[in-house]
Amino acid sequence: MQQILINGHWVESSSTDGFRALNPSTGETREPVFPRSNWHDLDSMAAAATAASVHPANAEPDRIGRFLDLFAERLDANRSRIALVAHEETGLPLETRLAQIEFNRMLGQLREAASAARDVTANSWRSPLIDAESGIRSDFGPLGGAVLTIGPNNFPLAFHAVSGGDFAAAIAAGNPVIAKGHPLHPETGSLLADCAAEAVLEAGLHPATVQYFHQCHPEDGLRLIADPRIAAVGFTGSRAAGLSMKAAADASGTPCFLEMSSVNPVFVLPSALSEQGARIGGEWAASLMMGAGQFCTKPGIAIIVGDGADAFVDAATSGLQEAAPGVLFSGAGVERLAAGIDSIEAAGAVLRCGGASGSPGSRFEPSLLEVDGDDFLKSFEALSQELFGPVGLVVRAGDMEEASRIAARFDGQLTATMYTGDNDDAAWTALESTLRVRCGRLIENKMPTGVAVVPAMVHGGPFPATGHPGFTAVGLPTSVTRFAMRRCWDGVDPRRLPAWMR
Repeated sequence: MQQILINGHWVESSSTDGFRALNPSTGETREPVFPRSNWHDLDSMAAAATAASVHPANAEPDRIGRFLDLFAERLDANRSRIALVAHEETGLPLETRLAQIEFNRMLGQLREAASAARDVTANSWRSPLIDAESGIRSDFGPLGGAVLTIGPNNFPLAFHAVSGGDFAAAIAAGNPVIAKGHPLHPETGSLLADCAAEAVLEAGLHPATVQYFHQCHPEDGLRLIADPRIAAVGFTGSRAAGLSMKAAADASGTPCFLEMSSVNPVFVLPSALSEQGARIGGEWAASLMMGAGQFCTKPGIAIIVGDGADAFVDAATSGLQEAAPGVLFSGAGVERLAAGIDSIEAAGAVLRCGGASGSPGSRFEPSLLEVDGDDFLKSFEALSQELFGPVGLVVRAGDMEEASRIAARFDGQLTATMYTGDNDDAAWTALESTLRVRCGRLIENKMPTGVAVVPAMVHGGPFPATGHPGFTAVGLPTSVTRFAMRRCWDGVDPRRLPAWMR
C-alpha cells in the first residue's frame, strides 16, 4: 500500500481500504495499491496544518516565494517521468499535451504565484490601505487555517490539487494546504506531492505546509470540509460532488470556491452563419474533441440562426466522423456519456453521427445530435445537460427572437460565445445583455476551449458553473484573494505591523 504525506513525512495510512487506478487507453489495472484514507488520517493532517498556519516562517513572503520556485524547479527536473505516468493514468496525449503544454502551464502558474507571494507593494493582491489620520490600516492576509484543495480528473497537472491553480493561489496567500488527489491518477499525484515535500523542506517552511492524501470516503471528506480547522476549500469537478461540498461548507460557514459544470453555449449569428457556416462548424467540431471532450470549457451546445445551417452541420458532422474514438478517463465515464445521449435522444434530439463506445479501454465515438429551437425550449432541462465527452448538440433556432429566448433559459456558465459577421451588430446587441450576466467570460469569434493564463482572465461565472460569481480560478494574482481574509489594525503601533503596512 502506498503512503500519504502528513506533516512532512510519507507515512502508512491508518486505513486498510485500498484502490488501484486503470489505464483508460488499454483497460488494464495499474499497480500499486493506494489507500482510501479514513478520519484518523484527515484529523492528523488538520492538526498539523493548524500548527503550520501560525508558524513564523510561513508568514515570510520571500520564503513562500522561494518554496514555489523550488517546487517548480523540482517538477521540471522530473518532467519526463511525471508526464509519462500522467499519460498512462489518463490516456491524455503525452506530446505535446502533457509533457509540454500542460506541464509548462503548471510551472508558469507556480512561478507567477511565487512573484505574487513576494509582492508587498501597494498594487499587490494584498491591497494595503493606510489611513494615517485615524490610525486604521487594512490588507489581505492568510486565513489562519488550512485550505483543502480538490482537483479534477481532466487536468492532472495544471489543475491538480497539489500543483495546480488553487494550490498555487492558496500557498501564495500564506496558507498551508491539504491536497486531496484524484483516484483516476493517484501515482501522478504522489510524484507531484513528493516534489512539493522536498521543496518545503529546502525552503524552511513548516513541514505541514503541504500535506497530501489520495482518496477518502465521502462522509469523511464532508466532515473535513465542515471542520473548523479548514479555512477554505478549492474544488474543480462535477456539479453533484460540488453541491454536496457546498452544503457542508455552507452549514459550517467555510468559504468554498467551486468550479462545476458548464455547457458553454455558442451562438452563431445570421451573418456569420451565412458567410462562414462551414468554417465555424469545423472549428466547433475540433473544439468539441479537444481532450476527448473532457474540458470544462467544451462548447457543448451550438445555437445557429439563419441561412448556412446545413453547411455548419455538414462540416461539423464530417469533422467528427473522421476522428477516431476519444479516450475517456474511465469506464464509468463511458457509461454516463452513453446514458446522457440516450436521454437527449428521448427528449427529441436526432443523432447525426457517433453514439457508440469503442475499444480497447474507455473510448467513445465523437458524436453529434441535432434539435430545432422550439423542441429545445420545450425540453430544455433534458436537452441542455452537460455531456462530458466528445459530443455536441446543434440547436437550429428559427430566428433571433427564438435565439434570445434560448439564451435567457441558460443558467450560470463559465463561458458564452457569439460568432458574428459583417451585419450582426443588431443580433449581438439582442443577445449581449442576456448572456453577459450568465457567464464569466463572454467571447466573440473564437471557441472557448483556450483559457489564457493572464491576470485579466476570468475562469468562473454565476452559479451553478461555480459556487460564487465573484472569483476566478485562473489568473494570478487575482485568484489569490479567494484564499485571503481582509484584516484591519486600529491604533496599532506601526512597529508591530507587517512591513508593507507601516
